[in-house]
Amino acid sequence: MDYVNTFRFAVLGPVRAWRGERELDLGSPQQRVVLAALLLRRGRPLPLGELIDAVWGEEPPAAAVSVLRTYVSRLRKVLEPDRGPDGQPRVLVSVGDGYLLRVPDDGLDLAVFQSRVAQAKKARATGDVSGAADLLHAALDGWRGAALTGLPGPLPETARSWLDEEWLTALESRLDADIELGRHHEVIAELFPLTAGHPLREELCRLLMLALYRSGRQAEALAAYRGTRAALVAELGVEPGLSLRDLHDRILAADPALMPHPARSPAPAVPGQARPSVRGTPSGAAPGDATTDHGATAGGKAPKDAARSGPADPHDPADPHGPADPHGPAFQPARPAQLPADLPTFAGRDAELGLVGDLLPRDGSPPSTVVISAIGGMGGIGKSTLAVHWAHRVADRFPGGQLYVNLRGFDPTGSALTPDEAVRGFLDALGVPPMRIPAGLDAQVALYRSLLARRRVLILLDNVRDAEQVRPLLPGSPGCLVIVTSRNRLTGLVVGEGAHPLTLDQLSPAEAHDLLARRLGTDRLAAEPQAADEIIRRCGRLPLALAIVAAHACAHPGFPLRAIADEVNDTHGSLDAFAGGDDITTDVRAVFSWSYQAVSAPAARLFRLLGLHSGPDISAPAAAALAGLAPREARGPLAELTRAHLLTEHRPGRYTLHDLLRVYAAERVRVEETPQERDLALQRLLTWYLHTADAAYPHITPSRRRIPLEPRPEDCRPLEFTTHERALDWCETERPNLIVAVHQAARAGHTGTAWRLPAVLWGFFYLRSHLHDWLDTARTGLTAARDAGDREGEAQSLSDMAAALRNAGRYDEAVQHLHQALELSRELGDRVARASVIANLGDAYLHAGRLGEAVEYARRGLALDRIAGNAWGEGIALSNLGDAYQRMGRYDEALDCLQRALVVLRASGNRWVEGVTLDILGTIHHRLGRHGESVGHYRRALATHRDIGNRWGEGHTLGHLGDVHLDGGEPEAARASWRHALAIFAEFGHPDAEQVRERLDRLPDGPADAPAREAAPRRTA
Repeated sequence: MDYVNTFRFAVLGPVRAWRGERELDLGSPQQRVVLAALLLRRGRPLPLGELIDAVWGEEPPAAAVSVLRTYVSRLRKVLEPDRGPDGQPRVLVSVGDGYLLRVPDDGLDLAVFQSRVAQAKKARATGDVSGAADLLHAALDGWRGAALTGLPGPLPETARSWLDEEWLTALESRLDADIELGRHHEVIAELFPLTAGHPLREELCRLLMLALYRSGRQAEALAAYRGTRAALVAELGVEPGLSLRDLHDRILAADPALMPHPARSPAPAVPGQARPSVRGTPSGAAPGDATTDHGATAGGKAPKDAARSGPADPHDPADPHGPADPHGPAFQPARPAQLPADLPTFAGRDAELGLVGDLLPRDGSPPSTVVISAIGGMGGIGKSTLAVHWAHRVADRFPGGQLYVNLRGFDPTGSALTPDEAVRGFLDALGVPPMRIPAGLDAQVALYRSLLARRRVLILLDNVRDAEQVRPLLPGSPGCLVIVTSRNRLTGLVVGEGAHPLTLDQLSPAEAHDLLARRLGTDRLAAEPQAADEIIRRCGRLPLALAIVAAHACAHPGFPLRAIADEVNDTHGSLDAFAGGDDITTDVRAVFSWSYQAVSAPAARLFRLLGLHSGPDISAPAAAALAGLAPREARGPLAELTRAHLLTEHRPGRYTLHDLLRVYAAERVRVEETPQERDLALQRLLTWYLHTADAAYPHITPSRRRIPLEPRPEDCRPLEFTTHERALDWCETERPNLIVAVHQAARAGHTGTAWRLPAVLWGFFYLRSHLHDWLDTARTGLTAARDAGDREGEAQSLSDMAAALRNAGRYDEAVQHLHQALELSRELGDRVARASVIANLGDAYLHAGRLGEAVEYARRGLALDRIAGNAWGEGIALSNLGDAYQRMGRYDEALDCLQRALVVLRASGNRWVEGVTLDILGTIHHRLGRHGESVGHYRRALATHRDIGNRWGEGHTLGHLGDVHLDGGEPEAARASWRHALAIFAEFGHPDAEQVRERLDRLPDGPADAPAREAAPRRTA
C-alpha cells in the first residue's frame, strides 16, 4: 500500500492524476472516462458491462471489450511504468470480469471533500459553527470547476448531476454558517448570482433574504421572496415551503430574533470566502499548478471568467460616506454631477419654489425618508426649467452627487427610455464597469439601490411618461431627493410612493413680464408696454413660447416690439399633440411656426428633417448627413437654429430638440416632404452611422475580416479615424444613437443596416463589455433579417447573437444559435461562413468546459478552412485546438498545434490571435517547468497585445508572467507584472482585478494599491 499512497487523483474539475509531484498523462478523453468510472467506485469492483455502459451507453461499438482492455492496459503503464511484463498490477487490478482501482481516501479529492463536509456537519451539531465554516470553506476550495470537466459519455453526464448537487448543498451549508457568524454583508455578493442561477432553490432564497434583512435591506429581502414565489408558481404551480413563508412573515413583522446575536457579529472573514463559487485548486494539485483560461472565436480571442457565478451584487458599507462595492476593491463608486446647466435668465415661480423647498428639513439635515417631488403640467410650461433650477439650489445638500436622465416619455418617435436603459445609465454614472452590470432589470435595480444606500443623492427624472417608468429608479433607502417632471398626473406615484405633487400653471402676467425683461431688458419693454403685453398674451404666458419670441427679438434689436407682436398675431393654428388633456389652450404652434418661418430655407429644411431622427441628440456631421449636406454646409443652418432657440447645443457640436419642438418638426416634415424624400433622408442618416462605424472597425479590431457592406453612396461622408482611442470614443459617445439606429432601421424596412450595424459594432461591444446593448441590437437585427427573408443577414445575426451570448456566459444558448447559423451557411453554400461558425462552436464548447466537443469542432473547422484556403480561419482553428489540448493536459499535441498556428497567423496578419496563442504557449512551458521559454513567450505575447491595443490580452498575459516570475524565485518581478495587470483590469472593471489583487496582497511588504501602478505600460493603437 505504500506504493499506492504515492498517488493522488482529482475528479472535481478535470480528471487528473499525480505520482508524487509529477502529473501523469492520462491519455484520450474516453480513457479518462474509464479512470473516472473506477475512481467513483471508491475501491469497489466495477464489472465490465457497467464500464462499457459508462463509456458508450446503449450503443457501444462492436469491439467495446477489446477497446476497454486496451484503455486499462495503457492506464496501468501510466500508473506503474516500472512494472515488468510478468509483474502483477498493484493499483489497477482485475477482479472477476471487471476492475478495481486501489486509492486511499486521502488520495482522491472527492473523498477529501466528502470527509470535510461530514466533519463540518458533526461540528455544527455540537455548536461549533466557526469550525464547521472553516471545514466547509476548505472542502469547497478543492473544486476546480465542474466535475469531470471535458469528459464525454453517459457516466460524466450522470455523475455531474449528483456531484453538482453535493457542491451546492455544501455551499448552502457554508453560507448558512457564515451568516450565523455575522458575515451577512460578505455573502450577499455570492447569493445574488446563485439565486438567479437557481431560481427554484428555496434554501438559497432563504439565505439571501436573511442576509439582506440583517444588512438593513428589508425591501430587497421581500423582493427576493416575491421573485422566488413567482418562479415557483410559474414553473411548478406551487407556493413556497413553510420555512420560506415563515421567514417572509417574520421580516414583515420585523422580528428582532432575526438579527444576529451580538456575541457572534461580526466574525472575521475567512480568506478567500468572497469567491467560494469559483471551484479552486484540488487538494492533490501539484505545486505551482495554475488554471489559465483562453479561447478564440473566428473573430478574435477572449479570456474566460473562471467564476461559476455572475456579477456580484454590492452590500451595505460601514463607511458613512457611501457603500463600498463588493465587486472588488478596484471599484470605487463615483460621485456623479449630471445636472443640466441652470438657466441664467430664470424668472418667477417664487411660490412654487417655496412649496418644493418645504419638502426638505429647514435645518439642512438629510431627509429621514426618500423625498419625491412630482412636478406636472402641460408641455412647454417650464417643468424641466423649474426642476433644474431647484436642483441646483439644493445640490450642496446631497454630497453623494446628482443623477439626471431625460426619459423622453412623450417623444413623438416613440423612443421613450425604458427603465432598464435608464438604470444602466445611472450605474454607469456611478462608476460601475459595464461588465459588472448584471442581466435583468431586477438585479440592476438591486445593484443601483445598493449603491445609493447610506448616500445622499439628488436624482432628477425628467419628462416621465408614467409611474411605471419611474418606480425602478427610486432609491430604497432614506436620505435621497427625487425630482420627477411629467405632463401626466402621476397619481400612482403619489398614492403608492408618497410623492408630493405640484402642478404648474401658466406664468402670472408679472412673471411673464419679468421673463421677457430678463432677456430683452427693462428699457425695451418699458418703451412699448402694450406690444409687450400683446406678446405675453399671444404666447399664453407659456415659458417656452416666450423664450422663442424673445430669442427672435434679441436677434433683431432694431425691430420694434409692435412689429414682432404683429408677426406673432399673423400666424394661426394650434399644436394639437402637446396639451395632453389639460384645460389650458395656447396657440403654441403659432409661435413655433412664426419662428420657423423666420429662419432661412436651408435652416428650416434641416429643422424639419431633424424630426425624423429618433436618437436623444445628434452631432453636427450626422445632421449634415441627414440633410445631404457637406459638414461645412451644415454649420450655418445649425447655428441659425440654435440662435432662434429651435435647437439646443447641449454639448459642443451636439444638438437636441425640446420635445414639443420635436413634435413640431415631425409635423412639418410630414407636411412638407414627400414620403420618398423622408425615406431618403432617413436612409442617408442610417448609412452614415453604418459607414462611420465601419471606419472605426479596423482600429478597434485590427485585421479582423470586415463585414461586407452595400456600396457607399457618393454623398455619404463618414468620419475617418486615426487611432484606436478615437474610434472607441466615437462609438461610446454615439452608442445611444447607434442602438436607436438599429431599431429605426428595422422599423423602416432598412434590413441590411439593421443587421450589419450590430455586426460592425462587434469589437466595440466586446471591448467595452456592453453586453445588454450587444444582445439587444443583435436580436433586433436577427428579427429584421428573418422578417425580410434575408438569409445572409439571418446567418450573420445568429453568429452575432452567439458571440454576445458566449461573452455573457450563456454557452448553451450560444451553441444553439451557432447550430442554426451552421444550417444556414450550408444552405447558402458559404464555405467561409460555415468554417467560421464551426470554429466558433469549438470556442463555445471550449469555454463551456466540453473539451471533447471543442476538439471535434476545432478539427472540423480546421479541415474546412484548409479546403477553402482560408488562412485566417485556419490559424484560429489551430489555436483553439491547441488550447483545448493544453486544458486536457496533452501538452505535446498542444505545442504542435500552437506552433503551426503561429506560422499561419503571422502569414495572414492575425495579430490579435497571435498574441493569445503566444500566451497559451507561455502557459504550457510554465506548466512543464521551462521558466525561460515561458517568460520569452509571454513577453512576445505582450509585445503583440500592445502593438494592436488589446488591453485585456495584455492584462491577462501580465498576470501569467507574474506567476512565472514568482515560481522562478523573483517576487519583485512578479509584483511589477501584477501591478501592471491590476491597473489594466481596474481600468476596464474586469473581475480578474480581484484575483490579481489577492496575489499582490499575499506578497510580503507590498500592498496591491502601491503607487507603482503608474509604471503600467502605455496603451498603443
